[in-house]
Amino acid sequence: MEKLLKNIAVVVFLFLLISGLMVLYSAPTQKPAEISLSEVANQINEGKVKDITVDNDNLNINLNDGTKEKSVKEPQGSLTESLSNYGVDKEKIQGVKIDIKQLSGWDSFLQGILLPFLLPFVLIAVFIWFMLKQAQRGNSQALSFGLSKARMTDPKDKKKRTTFADVAGAKEAKEELGEIVEFLKHPKKFIAIGAKIPKGVLLLGSPGTGKTLMARAVAGEAGVPFFNISGSEFVEMFVGVGASRVRDLFKQAKKSAPAIVFIDEIDAVGRHRGAGLGGGHDEREQTLNQILVEMDGFESETSVIVIAATNRPDVLDPALLRPGRFDRRVVMDLPDIKEREEILKIHMKNKPMEKNVDVRQLAERTSGFSGADLANLVNEAAILSVRREKKQITGSELKESIEKVILGPERKSRVVNQKEKKIVAYHEAGHALIAALLPNADPVQKVSIIARGQAGGYTLSAPTEDKHLHSKAYFIDELATLLGGHVSEKLYCGDVTTGPSNDLERATHMARAMVTRYGMSPLGPRTFGKKEELVFLGREINEEKDYSENTAQAIDGQVSRLIDEAAATAEKLLTEKKDVIEKIVAYLMENETLEKEEFDEIVGLKKAEKPFENPAV
Repeated sequence: MEKLLKNIAVVVFLFLLISGLMVLYSAPTQKPAEISLSEVANQINEGKVKDITVDNDNLNINLNDGTKEKSVKEPQGSLTESLSNYGVDKEKIQGVKIDIKQLSGWDSFLQGILLPFLLPFVLIAVFIWFMLKQAQRGNSQALSFGLSKARMTDPKDKKKRTTFADVAGAKEAKEELGEIVEFLKHPKKFIAIGAKIPKGVLLLGSPGTGKTLMARAVAGEAGVPFFNISGSEFVEMFVGVGASRVRDLFKQAKKSAPAIVFIDEIDAVGRHRGAGLGGGHDEREQTLNQILVEMDGFESETSVIVIAATNRPDVLDPALLRPGRFDRRVVMDLPDIKEREEILKIHMKNKPMEKNVDVRQLAERTSGFSGADLANLVNEAAILSVRREKKQITGSELKESIEKVILGPERKSRVVNQKEKKIVAYHEAGHALIAALLPNADPVQKVSIIARGQAGGYTLSAPTEDKHLHSKAYFIDELATLLGGHVSEKLYCGDVTTGPSNDLERATHMARAMVTRYGMSPLGPRTFGKKEELVFLGREINEEKDYSENTAQAIDGQVSRLIDEAAATAEKLLTEKKDVIEKIVAYLMENETLEKEEFDEIVGLKKAEKPFENPAV
């Protein structure tokens, strides 16, 4: 409606503009005086008239003094006859220049037919054309409302082509998907032996682990069209539109077969039906039903494979996961240290890097980073290098970008008085020293008292090797490390502050998990409490208590015991190493940051050396 009103306004404006131009064109700059024909005769007799222009029956008169006048002659006769009848001498008439103007064929047509008759019809026709065009556009939108919005990547477009070489790590995933590639390249080889390739592949993994990239790589390796659509693009306000788009998507894919259909975030339409929370949406359920029918209706000779990605496999409808639909699941894990090194090298490939950048050290510091995090890390380092007017990305920018990704940007403008600065220094020194002395704690990579994000300071610890299993000894040493800041403040500042609040929260959660989830307490090898993972905004909202009040008191007692023992260990170490604490604090007060090499030198550690054994283990 808004566009229609806009078009009407344009037509009206054009009409007014043309009319105005016509008026300006036809109107003279100075309007001449109108006189009668007898007055014209008298002026000719008096010798005042210079020339007369005859335009049909209109007379345009120019006097000798430059004055312009206007008159009308008799329509039946000529001007000369009319003037003679008014008693003008022939000699006087011959002394006046008379110019008879004759209209050309175009001027006659313009003035006689086009302007008064055709122009209104032209304007009306233009207005009707605008109306019909608007209505046709609305009809075309209505007709295309149920068509698929999938974007197709042409395999011949080498600029947008992605292959397995562009995906670092994920060796097992590549092997699983390599069979899909082989089937798309040589389907007859499988059909001849009676093998049926999976019709659907479900990529599972945390956000940023490369699910979409892997799906593109499969299409690139196979050299087939790649139809990409998000699960949310199926669902509209009107019931039945999503199902129509699903039908159209699979219709396009079958025409382009062999092809790959990739549905990103399939949990948007594939949630468990009848689950209560998040269910009851008729349009979403109809869309899901259509997907199920289309996948189950594939013929064995049809070389169309559906790849879907989600980071919430627990909420998917069981009908999606049964054999014949998404019957193959490929897990995309977070990259290990070797894979992180390969990913970093891929993202550094087209960037000017300093030659002595230690990629292995960066991989060690980025434990738990996904592929997207690592890409963001290198990009942040590049932006930081431009800000510092460097032509190459150095190791310092890359290390600083790690901290920025984890904690946020530095807040150097934050005004901190010397007393608070010293408290933060003792706090971080306590964390760092405990982590350095205990054998099972993660080694310290950096200590800083510069505020980042919400943290007043930070101690960056990271394992030299990836860990998938954590022992009781590791948790006990980590508890002591977490409580190191709190104990250090109490010993060397004479009071405790609100700084360790997050440390205490993490320590309490870890100790409770040791007791209730991991069986690492005298209460025995069992779990306490049953979590009901109801989906509401992606969070757990309920926990069932399957133990008595006496057991609850025993759990609280074991949690307190673990924390008290960790605090005692931290206090003993910090008391014995008072001179080392003072050296660390003095260095931090002067330089604000302490890198691993300088820290190990102050503490007196050699590589991979841990001098203290925790008696609580």
